[in-house]
Amino acid sequence: MNLTKREFMQVMGAGSMAGLNMNAYAQADSSVAAKGLYDIPKFGQVSFLHMTDCHAQLKPIYFREPSVNLGIGSMKGQLPHLVGEHLLKTAGVRPGSAEAYGMSYLNFEVAAKRYGKVGGFAHLATLVKRLKASRPGALLLDGGDTWQGSATSLWTNGQDMVDACKLLGVDVMTGHWEFTYGMERVQEIVNKDFAGKVDFVAQNIKTQDFGDQVFKPYVIREMNGVTCAIIGQAFPYTPIANPRYMVADWAFGIQDENMQKMVDEARAKGAQVVVVLSHNGMDVDLKMASRVSGIDAIMGGHTHDGMPVATLVNNKGGKTIVTNAGSNGKFLGVLDFEVKNKKITDFRYKLLPIFSNMLPADKEMDALINKIRAPYEAKLNETLAITEGTLYRRGNFNGTGDQLLLDALMDVQGADMAFSPGFRWGTSLLPGQPITREWLMDMTATTYSYATVTEMTGETIKTVLEDVCDNLFNPDPYYQQGGDMVRVGGLEYVCRPNEKMGNRIGEMRLKGKLIDANKKYKVAGWAPVAEEAKNQNLKPVWEVAEQWLKASGGKVSKRKLNTPKLEGVLPNPGFAAV
Repeated sequence: MNLTKREFMQVMGAGSMAGLNMNAYAQADSSVAAKGLYDIPKFGQVSFLHMTDCHAQLKPIYFREPSVNLGIGSMKGQLPHLVGEHLLKTAGVRPGSAEAYGMSYLNFEVAAKRYGKVGGFAHLATLVKRLKASRPGALLLDGGDTWQGSATSLWTNGQDMVDACKLLGVDVMTGHWEFTYGMERVQEIVNKDFAGKVDFVAQNIKTQDFGDQVFKPYVIREMNGVTCAIIGQAFPYTPIANPRYMVADWAFGIQDENMQKMVDEARAKGAQVVVVLSHNGMDVDLKMASRVSGIDAIMGGHTHDGMPVATLVNNKGGKTIVTNAGSNGKFLGVLDFEVKNKKITDFRYKLLPIFSNMLPADKEMDALINKIRAPYEAKLNETLAITEGTLYRRGNFNGTGDQLLLDALMDVQGADMAFSPGFRWGTSLLPGQPITREWLMDMTATTYSYATVTEMTGETIKTVLEDVCDNLFNPDPYYQQGGDMVRVGGLEYVCRPNEKMGNRIGEMRLKGKLIDANKKYKVAGWAPVAEEAKNQNLKPVWEVAEQWLKASGGKVSKRKLNTPKLEGVLPNPGFAAV
C-alpha cells in the first residue's frame, strides 16, 4: 500500500476511537446510545469487519484488561506493549470515559458498574448487521480462538459456536484453539457445517508427509467492483503450545516465504486489496509486515490486544497496516479502504467496543443462544462461593483468577507449589459476585484440562520457568510461542526479562528458603500437553477447584497475588503497579 505523507497523517488521525464521544451517551437508552456510538460514516468501497479471540463467550461478560504487558528491546514503549494511562494517551482517549473502560484496567470496578458488561453475540450481531447494511459487500472476518473457552463449547464439541458464527454471518475464518478438538472434528466442521457459508483459510498448515495444503490458503472475493484477497495465517506454534497429538498429521510454522508466494499469487489473479487474517500475535504480525511485501493489512489476533489505533509498518513494497481486535467479544474492528485506479489511496480504521447495555440484543441471535444454553442453565448457574475481591486473569505474570486456581490446587492436592498455564482467555468477576460453575469453566475449559501432581527437582523447576519466560520475552518475536508467563503459587522468584535464556530466573524460594537444585518438590499443575496424561484417569482441574470452593464456607477472600520480583526492566510503560 502506498500513501503520501499527507494521506498518512490523515489516516493516522482517523484511525482511532477518539471520534466516538461515548461518555456523552453513557446514560442514554440503548437506541440513542447505539446511534451515537456506532453509526460511523461509510468510507470507500471495501470494508472488513474483524472479530477475534472471543473464546466462546456468547453472553455479555466483565473483562479486565491487563496492567502488565511488558515490551522489551525494540518493543518497549510500542504498541501493543502499553497499559493504563500510556495506552489512553497514545489513543487520545480521556480517562474515566467509556472508551477508557473498554481499553484499560484503570478504575475497573467503578467503571464496570457504570458502563456494564461487554460483548455478547446478540449485541455483536446487532452491530454487524448495522455495519453490513451501511457497507454493502462488507466481509466479517473471524481471527480464531472462537470454538473454545466456555462450558457449552466444551460440552457441545464446539457446535454452539459453529452455529452462532454461521448466524452471525462470518465470511472467512482462521484458527488456533479450534485445533484442540482434533483434526477430524475441525475438518468435519469445515467440510460440512461451513460448506458454502464460511471459508476456513490457513496458508501455513500443511500435511506432515507431502506438504500439501490442509485448508485453502486464501480466498478471493469481489466487493463493489474491487477484487480482494484474504489470506489465512493460523497460529504457527499450535503443536508446541497445545498437545501435538491433536494435530499429529499437520505441520504449522510462520512460513514467510509461502506467505510471500500467496500474496504474489493473489496479486497475479487480480487482487487489488490483500488482507491477512492472522492468529500470529501482534509482535509477530509487526515483524511479518516488515518482511513480506504486498500485504495491505494484517488483521491479527492471539495476544488479545485491543488496538485503538492502526500501526503502519514499512517494507520494500510500501506500507502494511497492522491491527488487533482484542478478545472475548469486546470489540469489532472496522477497516475501510478507498480504491482508485486499482490501488488503495486511503483507509479508515475504527475499533468499536461492544457495550451490551448500549446495543440492543438481536432477537434471532438471542433466541439461538437461549436454545443452546437451555439444557445447561441450572448447571452453569450453580453458585460455588461468593468472591470478596475482583477476579481476573489477563496480565504477563499472574491474575487473581489464576491465583484462586493455584491456591485450590495446592490446598486440595497437598502440593508444595503449583503452576497454572499462562492462558490469556477467561472472564472477570466483580467483588460480591457469585463464583458460578460457568465462571470456573470460563477459566479452565479445554479438552485436556487434567489436574496433575508431579515431583520436580529444583533444577527442573528453573528450567521450566526459563523456557516459558523465553517464550514470552525473547527479543525476536518469531521465537515467542504464545501465552503469558506460567502462574506460580507458593514459589517466590526474581525475573529479569531483559537477560538471555538461562539467566532470567533467579533466587527461587519456598517459604523463604532457597530452592535446592537437587531436591524434589511436589508440584501441582493442569493442562499437560503430553499425550499420556489423557490415559492416566486424572481429574479435570475444575473438579479440584470446585471441591476447594465448596469448602470455602461460601466466601472466597480477596486473593493475594504471587508475582515475581522484576529486575532490570522497570520503569516500563507496559507495567503498572496495582
